Amino acid sequence: MRYAIFGDIHANLEALQTVLEDARANGATDFVCLGDIVGYNADPSACLEIVRALQCPVVKGNHDEQSSEPSDLTYFNPLAAQAIQWTRDKLTQEQKDWLRSLKFSRLVRNFTIVHATLDSPASWGYIISDLDASASFSYQHTQLCFYGHTHVPRAFVRDLRVTEVPPTTLTIEPGKKYFVNVGSVGQPRDQDWRASYVLYTPAEQKVEWRRLEYDIATTQSKIIAAGLPERLASRLSEGR
Repeated sequence: MRYAIFGDIHANLEALQTVLEDARANGATDFVCLGDIVGYNADPSACLEIVRALQCPVVKGNHDEQSSEPSDLTYFNPLAAQAIQWTRDKLTQEQKDWLRSLKFSRLVRNFTIVHATLDSPASWGYIISDLDASASFSYQHTQLCFYGHTHVPRAFVRDLRVTEVPPTTLTIEPGKKYFVNVGSVGQPRDQDWRASYVLYTPAEQKVEWRRLEYDIATTQSKIIAAGLPERLASRLSEGR
């Protein structure tokens, strides 16, 4: 058994297709989505239907929530707010109902998945430091948890204390807990434009991050053609 665990697709069809193709080529047997299927980019419906067709565990992201609810967007940054309103207009009511039905966190086999934090998953807090991770570790009842939201691949390990480890290949060791950010499929923010996801092999207790080039020019052209802000296209190349 090998899991492909991915999230923060943000309606980037080309990146999602590349990730799924790579996962299957590398022996993925199961798929897990950490949310934010929609938002920012130009293919929300197509990405949503691909994820649904996988019939895999999925948790809700903040863009999934906002794109499926008629809530006020005043407190979103202007780029995100414009993209969310555009996405609301593109999704069907049935698709919005499906997004609303998603849970904030889930247990999958013997690991946990969440979009943001475990201590308050519906508040959409960001985990970017050891201190942030410590709060979620207090609510983590499995050895391993995967999350997203920051768009930056990283991992935190709790042993005698909480430390951050680099996102390369990680071996899950007995007696330790792990909080693993898989990075973003559709809008990485670590100054690396390539799509990011992880492969998790339970039998080997291995977590491997994968970075993949995709047809970014097509994604950018679709954003411009859709009438979305040009900045949403240009930032993809910058990885931020």
